[in-house]
Amino acid sequence: MSRGRRRTVKALVVLGSILAFLSVFAIWTERQALNTDDWVDTSGRLLQNETIRVELADYLVDQLYENVDVEADTEARLPDDLKDLAGPVSSGIRQAAPTVMERVLETSTAQSLWEEANRSTHEQLIAVLEDKNDAVSTEEGTVTLKLSSLLTKLAEQAGISADLAEKVPPDAADIEILRSDELKTAQNIAVAIKGLALVLSILTFMAFGAAIYLSREGRWVTVLFAGTGLIAAGFAVIVVREIAGGIVIDQLVTADTAKPAGEAAWSIATSLMISIATTVIVIGVLFALAGWLASPTDSARAVRRVIAPVLRHHPAYVYTALALLVCFYFLTGPTQGLRSLLTTLIVAGMAAFGIHELRKQTAEEFPDAEYDEVFGETRDKVVSAVKDANIGERVGEQASKLRLPEMRRPGAGGEAPTAERSGEDARLERLERLASLHEKGVLSDEEFAAEKARLLSGGDPGS
Repeated sequence: MSRGRRRTVKALVVLGSILAFLSVFAIWTERQALNTDDWVDTSGRLLQNETIRVELADYLVDQLYENVDVEADTEARLPDDLKDLAGPVSSGIRQAAPTVMERVLETSTAQSLWEEANRSTHEQLIAVLEDKNDAVSTEEGTVTLKLSSLLTKLAEQAGISADLAEKVPPDAADIEILRSDELKTAQNIAVAIKGLALVLSILTFMAFGAAIYLSREGRWVTVLFAGTGLIAAGFAVIVVREIAGGIVIDQLVTADTAKPAGEAAWSIATSLMISIATTVIVIGVLFALAGWLASPTDSARAVRRVIAPVLRHHPAYVYTALALLVCFYFLTGPTQGLRSLLTTLIVAGMAAFGIHELRKQTAEEFPDAEYDEVFGETRDKVVSAVKDANIGERVGEQASKLRLPEMRRPGAGGEAPTAERSGEDARLERLERLASLHEKGVLSDEEFAAEKARLLSGGDPGS
């Protein structure tokens, strides 16, 4: 390549890596803030965290005592001679209420109420951001998370009378999500995020695709560096998430006692970001493996030689497997939106192009490679190695079979002695056995010749 082309390729790889880094944040923001199911899932995991449950329990107890007169209710329920104890009893209830509320929040009923409140709030938020809610406009109205149902549940569990629990104002324990003066800005940001996540994802792969196309003969190097760029982008997101977490918590959480809950909330809320970054890293690893497979290294060449017959004789099977894999990934993925569909199709297209180029490369390198040649050579090497390892043991075993039984000596029981054979008879018998083993294939030609020569020279065949 010319110097200008090389610089262009490098610039496109760097640009693609930066776009991949930014895409992770755009996709995370879109899914976390604008996808109701992801919002509800994250909020559910927030309530399952013990540190966050403790903080939420304290908040709800504070809201309960701010909105109802617990001491007056307690005094009304006590006998006349015990009404003076209303204050201490109310204080005791106040101290025990956080523990009671925390236990309430652990129940499936409370978690269902929590998820329903978050789902309702997020649907309202999306309707407002998409300007589908006439009741809330940029001039008036707010979006709030209503926790009055949880507050009422707390009052009942804490031993407060049902009549007093029903007196809890409907807006008690509301958490403001969006104010009216922020609405127009939020709507603009929502529109930008939706478009940005899609555009950045497509531009990322377009940059890498253009770099690979311009590389020509050095494409494997570009593919390898594209994979490295994606891996670096994924790890950079993880590092930035850790740094940003400390800054965000310090800015938004002023009370030191609430910082552990803030850290837990940040960790849970950004877990989706880690999942997206991990996906980018996995794609980068696949790119790097593809680059290595097309490289001129001995290991890559050996792999190409093995797969050459498959690529030449069964390309339809290869492309069908790719299509099935793409369909499985898209259908089982976390989202099936337009962005996910387009990015999946782009990656699939790049994979199909890579398979096409790999078929051309293997056809040029191994035009006559066949299954028998590739796998037969491997089989012969394995057989030869096993044979070399066991040949000494086999020769010893077969030679031991040629030994004559020992002469029996006269026994105490009056057993008749066996007649001695002459050395020539014994040698002839051994030669006959040796020939028989050779004919049966037990001994190879080389082993038969070696044993025969040793026997004729007067040596011991078993030595």
